[in-house]
Amino acid sequence: MDPEEQLINERKAKIATLKEKGIEPYPYRYDKKHNASELQSKYLGLKPEEKSGKKAKTAGRIMSMRSMGAITFMHIQDNTGRIQLYFSKDILKEKMDSLKYFDMGDFIGAKGKVFRTKRGELSIEVKEFEMLSKALRPMPEKFHGIADPEIKYRKRYLDLLTDPEVKKVFVLRSKIISAVREFLDTKGFIEVEIPLLQPVYGGANAKPFKTKINAWDMDMFLSISPELYLKRCIAGGFESVYTICKNFRNEGVDRTHNPEFTMMECYWAYRDYNDMMVLAEELYEFVCKKVLGITDIKYKDHTLNFRKPWQRISMIDAIKKYTNIDIRNMKDKEIQMTMLDYKVKYEGPYSRGRAIEAIFDQLVSGKLIQPTFITDHPKESTCLCKAKQGDAEHIERFEPFAMGWEIGNAYSELNDPVLQKKLFEEQAALGRGGNEEAHQMDDDFVVAMEHGMPPMGGLGLGIDRMAMLLTGAESIRDVILFPTMRPEKK
Repeated sequence: MDPEEQLINERKAKIATLKEKGIEPYPYRYDKKHNASELQSKYLGLKPEEKSGKKAKTAGRIMSMRSMGAITFMHIQDNTGRIQLYFSKDILKEKMDSLKYFDMGDFIGAKGKVFRTKRGELSIEVKEFEMLSKALRPMPEKFHGIADPEIKYRKRYLDLLTDPEVKKVFVLRSKIISAVREFLDTKGFIEVEIPLLQPVYGGANAKPFKTKINAWDMDMFLSISPELYLKRCIAGGFESVYTICKNFRNEGVDRTHNPEFTMMECYWAYRDYNDMMVLAEELYEFVCKKVLGITDIKYKDHTLNFRKPWQRISMIDAIKKYTNIDIRNMKDKEIQMTMLDYKVKYEGPYSRGRAIEAIFDQLVSGKLIQPTFITDHPKESTCLCKAKQGDAEHIERFEPFAMGWEIGNAYSELNDPVLQKKLFEEQAALGRGGNEEAHQMDDDFVVAMEHGMPPMGGLGLGIDRMAMLLTGAESIRDVILFPTMRPEKK
Protein backbone atom coordinates (compact mmCIF):
# COMPACT_ATOMS: atom_id res chain seq x y z
CA MET A 1 0.00 0.00 0.00
CA ASP A 2 1.47 3.39 -0.98
CA PRO A 3 1.80 6.12 1.69
CA GLU A 4 -1.06 8.25 0.33
CA GLU A 5 -3.47 5.33 0.26
CA GLN A 6 -2.47 4.46 3.81
CA LEU A 7 -3.11 8.04 4.95
CA ILE A 8 -6.53 8.05 3.24
CA ASN A 9 -7.45 4.86 5.11
CA GLU A 10 -6.33 6.40 8.40
CA ARG A 11 -8.53 9.43 7.78
CA LYS A 12 -11.49 7.26 6.82
CA ALA A 13 -11.04 5.49 10.17
CA LYS A 14 -11.19 8.86 11.94
CA ILE A 15 -14.44 9.65 10.11
CA ALA A 16 -15.89 6.33 11.27
CA THR A 17 -14.87 7.06 14.86
CA LEU A 18 -16.41 10.55 14.74
CA LYS A 19 -19.69 9.11 13.50
CA GLU A 20 -19.65 6.49 16.25
CA LYS A 21 -19.34 9.35 18.74
CA GLY A 22 -22.33 11.08 17.15
CA ILE A 23 -20.19 13.82 15.54
CA GLU A 24 -21.01 14.68 11.93
CA PRO A 25 -17.74 15.27 10.00
CA TYR A 26 -19.65 17.00 7.16
CA PRO A 27 -22.22 19.34 8.77
CA TYR A 28 -24.62 21.39 6.65
CA ARG A 29 -23.60 24.91 7.67
CA TYR A 30 -21.61 27.05 10.06
CA ASP A 31 -22.48 30.58 11.16
CA LYS A 32 -19.15 32.23 10.35
CA LYS A 33 -19.07 35.82 11.66
CA HIS A 34 -15.59 37.08 10.84
CA ASN A 35 -12.96 36.55 8.18
CA ALA A 36 -9.20 36.54 8.66
CA SER A 37 -8.36 39.87 6.99
CA GLU A 38 -11.16 41.63 8.86
CA LEU A 39 -9.74 40.46 12.19
CA GLN A 40 -6.16 41.31 11.22
CA SER A 41 -7.26 44.82 10.27
CA LYS A 42 -9.58 45.40 13.23
CA TYR A 43 -6.99 44.39 15.83
CA LEU A 44 -3.93 45.87 14.14
CA GLY A 45 -3.21 48.03 17.20
CA LEU A 46 -3.25 45.13 19.63
CA LYS A 47 0.15 44.83 21.36
CA PRO A 48 2.04 41.57 22.07
CA GLU A 49 0.44 39.60 24.96
CA GLU A 50 -2.52 41.99 24.95
CA LYS A 51 -6.05 40.55 25.04
CA SER A 52 -8.90 42.37 23.34
CA GLY A 53 -11.72 40.94 25.43
CA LYS A 54 -13.71 40.64 22.19
CA LYS A 55 -14.91 37.34 20.74
CA ALA A 56 -14.53 36.18 17.17
CA LYS A 57 -16.16 33.33 15.29
CA THR A 58 -14.43 32.21 12.14
CA ALA A 59 -13.78 29.20 9.90
CA GLY A 60 -11.26 27.99 7.36
CA ARG A 61 -8.95 25.27 6.15
CA ILE A 62 -6.21 23.99 8.46
CA MET A 63 -2.86 24.90 6.86
CA SER A 64 -0.55 24.02 9.75
CA MET A 65 -0.74 22.38 13.19
CA ARG A 66 1.77 22.02 15.97
CA SER A 67 1.04 20.39 19.31
CA MET A 68 3.00 21.14 22.48
CA GLY A 69 1.23 18.81 24.93
CA ALA A 70 -1.40 20.90 26.67
CA ILE A 71 -1.25 23.59 23.97
CA THR A 72 -1.86 23.39 20.23
CA PHE A 73 -1.37 26.10 17.62
CA MET A 74 -3.16 25.98 14.28
CA HIS A 75 -3.15 28.27 11.25
CA ILE A 76 -6.36 28.37 9.23
CA GLN A 77 -6.92 29.98 5.85
CA ASP A 78 -10.11 31.46 4.45
CA ASN A 79 -10.93 33.48 1.35
CA THR A 80 -9.16 36.56 2.72
CA GLY A 81 -6.03 35.25 4.41
CA ARG A 82 -4.79 33.40 7.49
CA ILE A 83 -5.17 33.62 11.24
CA GLN A 84 -3.84 31.56 14.15
CA LEU A 85 -5.99 29.49 16.51
CA TYR A 86 -4.75 28.78 20.04
CA PHE A 87 -6.05 25.67 21.86
CA SER A 88 -5.37 25.17 25.59
CA LYS A 89 -6.30 22.16 27.72
CA ASP A 90 -6.88 24.52 30.64
CA ILE A 91 -9.74 26.11 28.72
CA LEU A 92 -11.06 23.22 26.64
CA LYS A 93 -10.64 20.43 29.24
CA GLU A 94 -11.66 17.02 27.79
CA LYS A 95 -12.75 18.67 24.49
CA MET A 96 -9.05 19.08 23.73
CA ASP A 97 -8.86 15.35 22.93
CA SER A 98 -11.05 15.91 19.86
CA LEU A 99 -8.12 17.66 18.14
CA LYS A 100 -6.61 14.24 17.40
CA TYR A 101 -9.28 13.75 14.74
CA PHE A 102 -8.17 16.88 12.85
CA ASP A 103 -5.57 16.89 10.08
CA MET A 104 -4.07 19.41 7.72
CA GLY A 105 -6.54 20.25 4.97
CA ASP A 106 -9.62 19.80 7.19
CA PHE A 107 -12.07 22.66 7.61
CA ILE A 108 -12.68 23.85 11.15
CA GLY A 109 -14.98 26.38 12.79
CA ALA A 110 -13.75 28.10 15.95
CA LYS A 111 -14.96 30.69 18.46
CA GLY A 112 -13.00 32.51 21.13
CA LYS A 113 -11.35 35.71 22.36
CA VAL A 114 -8.90 37.65 20.20
CA PHE A 115 -5.41 38.31 21.55
CA ARG A 116 -1.86 38.80 20.34
CA THR A 117 0.85 36.30 21.31
CA LYS A 118 4.17 37.15 22.89
CA ARG A 119 5.72 36.88 19.43
CA GLY A 120 3.19 39.36 18.07
CA GLU A 121 0.89 37.07 16.12
CA LEU A 122 -2.84 37.79 16.19
CA SER A 123 -4.66 34.71 17.46
CA ILE A 124 -7.99 33.40 18.70
CA GLU A 125 -8.05 31.73 22.10
CA VAL A 126 -10.47 28.95 21.22
CA LYS A 127 -13.40 28.22 23.55
CA GLU A 128 -15.50 26.23 21.05
CA PHE A 129 -14.61 24.40 17.84
CA GLU A 130 -16.10 21.87 15.45
CA MET A 131 -15.24 19.81 12.40
CA LEU A 132 -16.73 21.32 9.21
CA SER A 133 -15.23 18.98 6.61
CA LYS A 134 -12.81 16.08 6.84
CA ALA A 135 -10.22 16.00 4.03
CA LEU A 136 -9.26 12.52 2.86
CA ARG A 137 -6.22 13.39 0.77
CA PRO A 138 -3.07 15.10 2.10
CA MET A 139 -2.16 18.71 1.33
CA PRO A 140 0.61 19.35 -1.22
CA GLU A 141 3.99 19.40 0.48
CA LYS A 142 5.13 22.74 -0.97
CA PHE A 143 3.28 25.63 0.62
CA HIS A 144 5.06 28.25 -1.49
CA GLY A 145 3.27 27.03 -4.61
CA ILE A 146 3.25 24.09 -6.97
CA ALA A 147 6.19 24.09 -9.39
CA ASP A 148 5.01 21.41 -11.82
CA PRO A 149 2.87 23.19 -14.47
CA GLU A 150 0.99 19.98 -15.22
CA ILE A 151 -0.26 19.85 -11.63
CA LYS A 152 -0.85 23.63 -11.54
CA TYR A 153 -3.20 23.56 -14.51
CA ARG A 154 -4.74 20.13 -14.08
CA LYS A 155 -5.45 20.54 -10.35
CA ARG A 156 -5.99 24.28 -10.12
CA TYR A 157 -7.68 23.91 -6.74
CA LEU A 158 -4.34 22.85 -5.25
CA ASP A 159 -2.55 25.72 -7.01
CA LEU A 160 -5.03 28.22 -5.57
CA LEU A 161 -4.72 26.64 -2.15
CA THR A 162 -0.94 26.75 -1.91
CA ASP A 163 -0.09 29.99 -3.73
CA PRO A 164 -1.91 33.22 -2.75
CA GLU A 165 -0.44 35.00 -5.79
CA VAL A 166 -2.31 32.66 -8.13
CA LYS A 167 -5.58 33.53 -6.45
CA LYS A 168 -4.79 37.24 -6.87
CA VAL A 169 -4.50 36.72 -10.64
CA PHE A 170 -8.02 35.38 -10.86
CA VAL A 171 -9.43 38.07 -8.59
CA LEU A 172 -7.80 40.59 -10.93
CA ARG A 173 -9.25 38.81 -13.98
CA SER A 174 -12.71 39.13 -12.45
CA LYS A 175 -12.15 42.86 -11.90
CA ILE A 176 -10.98 43.24 -15.51
CA ILE A 177 -14.19 41.72 -16.85
CA SER A 178 -16.27 43.90 -14.51
CA ALA A 179 -14.39 46.99 -15.73
CA VAL A 180 -14.98 46.06 -19.38
CA ARG A 181 -18.71 45.78 -18.63
CA GLU A 182 -18.74 49.06 -16.75
CA PHE A 183 -17.06 50.89 -19.63
CA LEU A 184 -19.45 49.55 -22.27
CA ASP A 185 -22.53 50.00 -20.09
CA THR A 186 -21.55 53.62 -19.48
CA LYS A 187 -21.22 54.10 -23.25
CA GLY A 188 -24.81 52.92 -23.67
CA PHE A 189 -24.08 49.43 -25.02
CA ILE A 190 -26.58 46.68 -24.20
CA GLU A 191 -25.21 43.31 -23.10
CA VAL A 192 -26.83 40.40 -24.94
CA GLU A 193 -26.31 36.64 -25.07
CA ILE A 194 -25.70 34.60 -28.18
CA PRO A 195 -26.15 30.83 -28.63
CA LEU A 196 -22.99 28.78 -28.15
CA LEU A 197 -24.60 25.86 -30.00
CA GLN A 198 -25.07 26.95 -33.60
CA PRO A 199 -26.38 25.18 -36.72
CA VAL A 200 -24.00 27.21 -38.92
CA TYR A 201 -20.65 28.44 -37.61
CA GLY A 202 -19.20 31.74 -38.78
CA GLY A 203 -17.71 35.08 -37.87
CA ALA A 204 -14.08 33.97 -38.10
CA ASN A 205 -11.70 31.83 -40.11
CA ALA A 206 -11.42 28.89 -37.74
CA LYS A 207 -11.99 25.16 -37.50
CA PRO A 208 -15.02 24.43 -35.29
CA PHE A 209 -15.88 21.77 -32.75
CA LYS A 210 -18.75 19.62 -33.98
CA THR A 211 -21.48 18.07 -31.86
CA LYS A 212 -25.01 16.75 -32.30
CA ILE A 213 -28.54 17.19 -30.95
CA ASN A 214 -29.76 13.60 -30.62
CA ALA A 215 -33.42 14.54 -30.25
CA TRP A 216 -33.42 16.09 -33.72
CA ASP A 217 -30.59 14.03 -35.25
CA MET A 218 -29.03 17.39 -36.08
CA ASP A 219 -25.38 18.40 -36.38
CA MET A 220 -24.39 21.50 -34.39
CA PHE A 221 -21.22 23.49 -33.87
CA LEU A 222 -19.75 25.23 -30.86
CA SER A 223 -19.50 28.97 -31.51
CA ILE A 224 -16.24 30.17 -33.03
CA SER A 225 -17.45 33.79 -32.85
CA PRO A 226 -20.55 35.74 -31.72
CA GLU A 227 -20.33 38.09 -34.71
CA LEU A 228 -23.21 37.01 -36.91
CA TYR A 229 -25.68 36.85 -34.03
CA LEU A 230 -24.68 40.28 -32.73
CA LYS A 231 -25.15 41.71 -36.22
CA ARG A 232 -28.63 40.18 -36.29
CA CYS A 233 -29.33 42.24 -33.15
CA ILE A 234 -28.32 45.41 -35.02
CA ALA A 235 -30.57 44.41 -37.93
CA GLY A 236 -33.35 43.94 -35.37
CA GLY A 237 -33.13 47.51 -34.10
CA PHE A 238 -30.45 47.62 -31.42
CA GLU A 239 -27.84 50.28 -32.12
CA SER A 240 -25.04 49.21 -29.77
CA VAL A 241 -24.66 45.71 -28.33
CA TYR A 242 -21.93 43.60 -26.78
CA THR A 243 -21.34 40.17 -25.34
CA ILE A 244 -18.61 38.61 -23.20
CA CYS A 245 -18.68 34.96 -24.14
CA LYS A 246 -16.78 31.76 -24.73
CA ASN A 247 -15.50 30.91 -28.20
CA PHE A 248 -14.33 27.45 -29.23
CA ARG A 249 -11.78 26.87 -31.99
CA ASN A 250 -10.41 23.44 -32.81
CA GLU A 251 -6.87 24.65 -33.37
CA GLY A 252 -3.39 24.49 -31.88
CA VAL A 253 -2.51 25.17 -28.25
CA ASP A 254 0.40 27.41 -27.30
CA ARG A 255 1.38 30.23 -24.94
CA THR A 256 -1.38 32.55 -26.17
CA HIS A 257 -3.95 30.04 -27.51
CA ASN A 258 -6.44 27.75 -25.76
CA PRO A 259 -9.23 25.91 -27.64
CA GLU A 260 -11.80 27.52 -25.31
CA PHE A 261 -11.30 31.21 -24.69
CA THR A 262 -13.18 34.37 -23.69
CA MET A 263 -13.94 37.33 -25.96
CA MET A 264 -15.67 40.67 -25.67
CA GLU A 265 -17.31 41.57 -28.96
CA CYS A 266 -19.39 44.69 -29.64
CA TYR A 267 -21.17 46.34 -32.58
CA TRP A 268 -22.05 50.00 -32.96
CA ALA A 269 -24.48 51.27 -35.58
CA TYR A 270 -23.51 54.26 -37.74
CA ARG A 271 -19.81 53.95 -36.83
CA ASP A 272 -16.78 52.68 -38.78
CA TYR A 273 -13.40 51.19 -37.96
CA ASN A 274 -11.94 54.59 -37.06
CA ASP A 275 -14.56 54.95 -34.32
CA MET A 276 -13.83 51.42 -33.10
CA MET A 277 -10.11 52.25 -32.83
CA VAL A 278 -10.96 55.09 -30.47
CA LEU A 279 -13.33 52.80 -28.54
CA ALA A 280 -10.65 50.10 -28.19
CA GLU A 281 -7.94 52.40 -26.84
CA GLU A 282 -10.41 54.15 -24.52
CA LEU A 283 -11.58 50.76 -23.19
CA TYR A 284 -8.03 49.55 -22.50
CA GLU A 285 -7.10 52.83 -20.82
CA PHE A 286 -10.24 52.71 -18.66
CA VAL A 287 -9.66 49.10 -17.58
CA CYS A 288 -6.00 49.76 -16.70
CA LYS A 289 -6.91 52.76 -14.57
CA LYS A 290 -9.91 51.07 -12.96
CA VAL A 291 -8.15 47.82 -12.07
CA LEU A 292 -4.52 48.88 -11.51
CA GLY A 293 -4.71 52.65 -11.13
CA ILE A 294 -2.08 53.14 -13.86
CA THR A 295 -1.74 52.98 -17.63
CA ASP A 296 1.97 52.10 -17.77
CA ILE A 297 1.96 48.34 -17.37
CA LYS A 298 5.14 46.40 -16.62
CA TYR A 299 5.37 43.16 -18.60
CA LYS A 300 8.67 41.26 -18.41
CA ASP A 301 11.38 43.74 -19.51
CA HIS A 302 8.93 46.18 -21.13
CA THR A 303 6.73 48.98 -19.88
CA LEU A 304 3.60 49.11 -22.03
CA ASN A 305 1.88 52.48 -22.32
CA PHE A 306 -1.87 51.99 -22.75
CA ARG A 307 -2.73 55.69 -22.72
CA LYS A 308 -4.49 56.87 -25.87
CA PRO A 309 -3.75 57.53 -28.66
CA TRP A 310 -2.00 54.36 -29.79
CA GLN A 311 0.26 54.14 -32.82
CA ARG A 312 -1.62 53.55 -36.11
CA ILE A 313 0.11 52.04 -39.13
CA SER A 314 -1.06 50.12 -42.19
CA MET A 315 0.01 46.52 -42.65
CA ILE A 316 2.07 47.36 -45.75
CA ASP A 317 3.81 50.29 -44.03
CA ALA A 318 4.52 48.14 -40.96
CA ILE A 319 6.22 45.53 -43.16
CA LYS A 320 8.41 48.25 -44.68
CA LYS A 321 9.17 49.83 -41.29
CA TYR A 322 10.18 46.63 -39.52
CA THR A 323 11.72 44.58 -42.35
CA ASN A 324 12.58 47.15 -45.05
CA ILE A 325 10.56 45.04 -47.53
CA ASP A 326 8.60 47.43 -49.80
CA ILE A 327 5.61 45.21 -50.66
CA ARG A 328 3.67 48.07 -52.22
CA ASN A 329 6.03 48.28 -55.19
CA MET A 330 6.66 44.54 -55.60
CA LYS A 331 5.29 42.26 -58.27
CA ASP A 332 3.89 38.86 -57.32
CA LYS A 333 7.02 36.94 -58.36
CA GLU A 334 9.14 39.25 -56.23
CA ILE A 335 6.86 38.65 -53.24
CA GLN A 336 7.15 34.89 -53.73
CA MET A 337 10.94 35.11 -53.93
CA THR A 338 10.98 37.28 -50.79
CA MET A 339 8.95 34.64 -48.97
CA LEU A 340 11.46 31.99 -49.96
CA ASP A 341 14.39 34.19 -48.86
CA TYR A 342 12.83 34.83 -45.45
CA LYS A 343 11.48 31.26 -45.07
CA VAL A 344 7.89 32.50 -44.70
CA LYS A 345 5.54 29.53 -44.40
CA TYR A 346 2.56 29.53 -46.76
CA GLU A 347 -0.05 26.90 -47.57
CA GLY A 348 -2.61 26.69 -50.37
CA PRO A 349 -2.86 28.49 -53.71
CA TYR A 350 -1.00 31.78 -53.92
CA SER A 351 -2.84 35.06 -53.58
CA ARG A 352 -1.14 38.41 -53.14
CA GLY A 353 -3.22 39.40 -50.13
CA ARG A 354 -2.69 36.15 -48.23
CA ALA A 355 1.03 36.31 -48.99
CA ILE A 356 1.23 39.82 -47.53
CA GLU A 357 -0.62 38.62 -44.43
CA ALA A 358 1.81 35.72 -44.02
CA ILE A 359 4.82 38.03 -44.32
CA PHE A 360 3.36 40.38 -41.72
CA ASP A 361 2.38 37.59 -39.31
CA GLN A 362 5.75 35.86 -39.41
CA LEU A 363 8.18 38.75 -39.77
CA VAL A 364 6.51 41.78 -38.18
CA SER A 365 3.78 41.03 -35.62
CA GLY A 366 6.20 39.80 -32.95
CA LYS A 367 8.02 43.15 -33.05
CA LEU A 368 4.96 45.21 -32.10
CA ILE A 369 5.61 45.67 -28.39
CA GLN A 370 3.83 48.95 -27.61
CA PRO A 371 0.04 49.07 -28.22
CA THR A 372 -0.38 49.50 -31.98
CA PHE A 373 -3.24 49.42 -34.47
CA ILE A 374 -2.40 47.59 -37.70
CA THR A 375 -4.83 48.88 -40.33
CA ASP A 376 -5.91 48.26 -43.91
CA HIS A 377 -5.60 44.52 -44.35
CA PRO A 378 -5.71 42.76 -47.75
CA LYS A 379 -9.25 42.07 -49.00
CA GLU A 380 -8.62 38.30 -48.85
CA SER A 381 -8.29 38.37 -45.07
CA THR A 382 -12.06 38.32 -44.36
CA CYS A 383 -15.40 38.27 -46.15
CA LEU A 384 -17.26 40.31 -43.52
CA CYS A 385 -15.61 43.70 -43.91
CA LYS A 386 -16.15 46.73 -46.16
CA ALA A 387 -13.59 47.61 -48.81
CA LYS A 388 -11.41 50.62 -48.07
CA GLN A 389 -12.85 53.65 -49.78
CA GLY A 390 -11.02 54.30 -53.04
CA ASP A 391 -8.85 51.17 -52.63
CA ALA A 392 -10.31 47.90 -53.92
CA GLU A 393 -7.35 45.79 -52.70
CA HIS A 394 -7.70 46.58 -49.01
CA ILE A 395 -10.45 46.54 -46.40
CA GLU A 396 -11.34 48.76 -43.44
CA ARG A 397 -10.02 46.42 -40.80
CA PHE A 398 -7.62 46.83 -37.92
CA GLU A 399 -5.98 44.55 -35.39
CA PRO A 400 -4.60 45.92 -32.11
CA PHE A 401 -1.23 44.48 -31.04
CA ALA A 402 0.79 44.57 -27.80
CA MET A 403 3.79 42.51 -26.70
CA GLY A 404 3.83 40.99 -30.19
CA TRP A 405 0.34 39.51 -29.74
CA GLU A 406 -2.79 40.26 -31.69
CA ILE A 407 -5.19 41.29 -28.91
CA GLY A 408 -8.30 42.00 -30.96
CA ASN A 409 -9.94 42.50 -34.34
CA ALA A 410 -12.28 45.11 -35.83
CA TYR A 411 -14.00 46.10 -39.10
CA SER A 412 -16.15 48.60 -40.81
CA GLU A 413 -18.81 45.93 -41.17
CA LEU A 414 -20.09 44.85 -44.57
CA ASN A 415 -23.85 45.51 -44.84
CA ASP A 416 -24.45 44.92 -48.56
CA PRO A 417 -26.50 41.67 -48.69
CA VAL A 418 -25.80 40.98 -52.38
CA LEU A 419 -22.05 41.28 -51.96
CA GLN A 420 -22.17 39.36 -48.64
CA LYS A 421 -23.96 36.45 -50.28
CA LYS A 422 -21.42 36.40 -53.12
CA LEU A 423 -18.49 36.36 -50.65
CA PHE A 424 -20.14 33.61 -48.58
CA GLU A 425 -20.58 31.52 -51.72
CA GLU A 426 -16.88 31.93 -52.53
CA GLN A 427 -15.99 30.85 -48.97
CA ALA A 428 -18.35 27.88 -49.17
CA ALA A 429 -16.59 26.77 -52.33
CA LEU A 430 -13.26 26.91 -50.49
CA GLY A 431 -14.82 24.80 -47.73
CA ARG A 432 -15.97 22.20 -50.23
CA GLY A 433 -12.41 22.23 -51.53
CA GLY A 434 -11.11 21.15 -48.13
CA ASN A 435 -10.49 24.45 -46.33
CA GLU A 436 -11.86 23.68 -42.85
CA GLU A 437 -11.47 27.31 -41.74
CA ALA A 438 -13.58 28.80 -44.55
CA HIS A 439 -16.88 30.49 -43.72
CA GLN A 440 -20.05 28.54 -44.32
CA MET A 441 -23.01 29.91 -46.24
CA ASP A 442 -25.32 31.41 -43.61
CA ASP A 443 -28.58 31.96 -45.51
CA ASP A 444 -30.47 33.23 -42.48
CA PHE A 445 -27.85 35.90 -41.84
CA VAL A 446 -28.06 37.05 -45.45
CA VAL A 447 -31.86 37.24 -45.13
CA ALA A 448 -31.41 39.40 -42.03
CA MET A 449 -29.17 41.72 -44.05
CA GLU A 450 -31.72 41.82 -46.86
CA HIS A 451 -34.25 43.26 -44.40
CA GLY A 452 -31.84 46.16 -43.97
CA MET A 453 -28.74 46.56 -41.81
CA PRO A 454 -27.27 49.99 -40.96
CA PRO A 455 -23.59 50.82 -41.37
CA MET A 456 -21.70 49.79 -38.26
CA GLY A 457 -18.34 49.20 -36.69
CA GLY A 458 -17.46 45.97 -34.90
CA LEU A 459 -14.75 45.21 -32.35
CA GLY A 460 -13.58 42.03 -30.65
CA LEU A 461 -11.03 41.96 -27.81
CA GLY A 462 -9.49 38.87 -26.22
CA ILE A 463 -10.22 38.87 -22.49
CA ASP A 464 -7.61 36.20 -21.74
CA ARG A 465 -4.81 38.16 -23.42
CA MET A 466 -5.95 41.35 -21.72
CA ALA A 467 -5.69 39.47 -18.41
CA MET A 468 -2.21 38.24 -19.36
CA LEU A 469 -1.01 41.78 -20.08
CA LEU A 470 -2.44 43.28 -16.90
CA THR A 471 -1.29 40.47 -14.58
CA GLY A 472 2.10 39.79 -16.19
CA ALA A 473 1.15 36.15 -16.85
CA GLU A 474 3.57 34.13 -18.98
CA SER A 475 0.93 31.82 -20.49
CA ILE A 476 -2.76 31.98 -21.29
CA ARG A 477 -3.12 28.95 -19.00
CA ASP A 478 -2.09 31.16 -16.09
CA VAL A 479 -5.22 33.31 -16.51
CA ILE A 480 -7.74 30.54 -17.32
CA LEU A 481 -8.83 28.76 -14.15
CA PHE A 482 -9.27 25.38 -15.85
CA PRO A 483 -7.40 25.37 -19.18
CA THR A 484 -7.90 22.60 -21.71
CA MET A 485 -5.56 19.69 -20.97
CA ARG A 486 -4.60 16.42 -22.58
CA PRO A 487 -6.08 13.33 -20.83
CA GLU A 488 -3.93 12.30 -17.90
CA LYS A 489 -1.95 9.13 -18.54
CA LYS A 490 -2.87 6.44 -16.05
